[in-house]
Formats: sequence, C-alpha cells, structure tokens
Amino acid sequence: MTDLTRLGAAELAEKIHAREVSSVEVTQAHLDRIGAVDGTVNAFLHVAHESALSAAQAVDDALGAGDAPASALAGVPLGLKDILVTTDMPTTAASKILEGWVAPYDATLVTKLRAAGIPILGKTNMDEFAMGSSTENSAYGPTRNPWDTDRIPGGSGGGSAAALAAFEAPLSIGTDTGGSIRQPAACTSTVGVKPTYGTISRYGIIAAASSLDQAGPCARSVLDTALLHEVIAGYDPRDSTSIDTPVRPMVAAARAGATGDLKGVRVGIVKELYSDSYNSGVRGSFDAAVAQLTALGAEVVEVSCPSFEHAVAAYYLVMPSEVSSNLARFDSMRYGLRVKDDGNHSAQQVMMASRAAGFGDEVKRRIMIGTYALSAGYYDEYYGQALKVRALIAQDFAKAYEQADVLVSPTSPVTPWKLGEKLDDPLAMYLSDMCTLPTNLAGHCAISVPSGLSAEDGLPVGLQIMAPALADERLYRVGAAYEAARGELPTAAL
Repeated sequence: MTDLTRLGAAELAEKIHAREVSSVEVTQAHLDRIGAVDGTVNAFLHVAHESALSAAQAVDDALGAGDAPASALAGVPLGLKDILVTTDMPTTAASKILEGWVAPYDATLVTKLRAAGIPILGKTNMDEFAMGSSTENSAYGPTRNPWDTDRIPGGSGGGSAAALAAFEAPLSIGTDTGGSIRQPAACTSTVGVKPTYGTISRYGIIAAASSLDQAGPCARSVLDTALLHEVIAGYDPRDSTSIDTPVRPMVAAARAGATGDLKGVRVGIVKELYSDSYNSGVRGSFDAAVAQLTALGAEVVEVSCPSFEHAVAAYYLVMPSEVSSNLARFDSMRYGLRVKDDGNHSAQQVMMASRAAGFGDEVKRRIMIGTYALSAGYYDEYYGQALKVRALIAQDFAKAYEQADVLVSPTSPVTPWKLGEKLDDPLAMYLSDMCTLPTNLAGHCAISVPSGLSAEDGLPVGLQIMAPALADERLYRVGAAYEAARGELPTAAL
C-alpha cells in the first residue's frame, strides 16, 4: 500500500477528489507519522487530532454528496506556524508569556484555510515571537533537522519546514520577517515562499515587525507551494497594509515553468550576495544551479546592489525597533503570564516580573536594541539612518530589475549548523540571513528551492529566486523550471 505521507499535496488532492482515498485516511496517516517521529523532531507544539479529523470528515462528506471540492487542496492537511491565532487551539508564539492562550478569533489566513477545506494538523514550533534563525529560541525546546537531528532546521519557522522534511505534513504555513520561511526551506531541502508584502493578510498574525512580517506557503515542491499560495492570497479590508489587487496566476506559472523553457527570461546574479566566504558546498551548488538555468535558455547577467552590504545592519535596527513597539502589549494586565500577582506588588512590579519570566533572551535582546534605537537623542542616528539604507536597497532592486526579470543567490551562505553552536554568538546567527533580508526590507517576493546537497558536508542547500513586488508568478515559473531540470533529490532519512 502507498505510504500517503510520502505523496505531494497535488497528488493527494487529486486522489481525494477522485475518492480514491479519503481525507480522513490522509489526515490520520499524517497524525500517525507525527506520533511516530515528532518526539525526536519537535516540529509541533500542539497537535489537533480531533479538529483535524473532523475537518477531513467534512470534506469527505461533501465530496460524497456530490459537491465540488472547496478548493484545489480540499482535504489535504497542513501544519500551521504557531504565530497565527486560532480559536480551537493555543497560540503561544513559542513563548512562555502566552503559554496556553487561546485567541477569541481566527486569523484571516486561518479562515481561508478552513473555507478551503484544509484540515489543520496543529501548530508548528518556531523561534519565540519569530526572532531567530535556528528554532533554538523556542520556550518549548528546539526543533531538530530531520536530515541530521543534531543540527538546526533554520528559523524562525523551523517547525513548519521540519514537519515537511519529516513527512509529518504535506503543506505548512510560515511567516517571513527576514528569511524565516526561506532559510528553513534551504536547511531542510523544502520549498518556501516569501510573498509580496501586503498580498496575504497579516490580520491575526502576532506581530514582530509590522512593516516586514509576511505569511507564506511551504511545501515539498514548487507546484504544491503555488497551489497553497493561491488559497491564502487576497485582499483583506481588516489589514490596513493589504493590497487590493488580483491574485497572481502562480499555479499556471508553475505548470508552465515545469515544461523547462526559460528562453527570454533574464536572470541576474547579485554580486553582493555571492562571496568566497560562503560554505564551499553552497557556492558549488549555486554555480551548478546557474549553469542549469543557462541550459534552460535563460540569459544570465551579473547585477550590482551596493546597498545590500548594509542590509544586515539596517534590518537589525528596523526590526528590533518595531519589536520594541509591538511587544509592549504583553504587559501581564490583559492576558498571558502573570507573575507576583498576590496583591502585595504594584502593577509595575507585576509587569516587570512577568516580562522577565515570560520573554526569552533573544526577545529581550531585540527589545532592548529597539528601545535604544528609538530613544531620544539616538533616533536619527540609528533608526533614521536605517530607514535611509532601506530606501537605498529598494532603489538598488529597482535598477537591478531593469536588467533582469528575476535575481538569484544562495538562500543561506552556510548549511545547517549544530544545535548550540551559535547560541552564544548572536552576530553569527544574524549573518546567516544576509541573503534573505534585502527582499523583506524592500517588500518584494522570493522563493527558496532545494538545489541539492553540499559537497562539503552532505547537508541541504537552497537556491533563492527573487522577483519585484506583485510579480510573484515569476518565482514559480523559474523555480518550477529549475526543479524539473534538477530532477529528484534524496529525502531525509528520519
């Protein structure tokens, strides 16, 4: 009998809709897989057995009654990053300060998933409040990489990516503030997309940095990711940053790209995102990927984006500044953890004690950096300067896209490192996102597609493809063409 957990989302949907297999069977198979391996991987913080099977049964009942599928992915289960609020399971953002909290409403993205008939398997692990590059900052223990359980799966959305690589889910949702979808995708040999800012609702996503956060789809193939992207995209009047524009034809672009023809497509290699200091296996994989794109008929050119060299510095002023503002709401007064609530302490003392106990070290670090950057006397020197760099990065992108339709780089300059290896070196951790940060600062879109295993250490490597705002379909055309030409890759042995 076919192992249902090894099938992709598109194939599962086809079988479910043809009633060759039930959504309940597919969902139960993935719940069983979670039960078998998640004690090792720790990809899930909460597993929603009953509600997932109930949603699956509803899909089967509708199909049995002759109704058309609610969406192209109806019946295919999914893992949801634990930063999107849900009414039927806890939302903790992997923080002790929200332990056990259940929201009074669903995020818009969750509402779309439910309407599309997609069972939610549970909430996936992450770096606390989406701050980190390794999923080691979770208050509930690190997620382990299914390729090597002594190594990190990337972050902040390591749980969403690891669930895919471990075959615990065929689809997942992540959020990407500075690379939190793409870098885990690269670390786990999965596919992850950071959509154009404003094209997927942020309503109901616990905010870290509001001008950077963006939810996006994750899967094991470009087509599966495109199918999920079209389900969750669209204008939302409840999100003031939402763009009222038609959903791009991502699925059609992925299917067209899979034919393998990139003639007429201009691909730009970003000089500043390619360095001799990178892991040699990453460089070799990237060079091979560029050669493959050339063989498919793409015109490859080199472009320069000088301001990208300052992206890490700018990001780690803009992002913490917004964190400092957004996390002020966790004051222990309305919801969440409350310490020293015995009637003998002032509100200020309760607040201070609760935040000290509830926030982890990385969250505290970024709150302090952001508060300092926004303080009187330093605002213009730090935050103001960072905003100027952000504008220059957008200008560099605009010039680059005059020469190329898409830009490419390694997704991460390094392969997954060992758990604990960089916990005492925050700067080294921050530098792992150097290739992904510019896209977030500009509000553009990007995808990470597996590009094989590093010849240096045998660990997964990702190819990043970037496109201008509201040109997300370009990612899928080029990504699917490369994926088809690259061929099948090994999977994690877990």
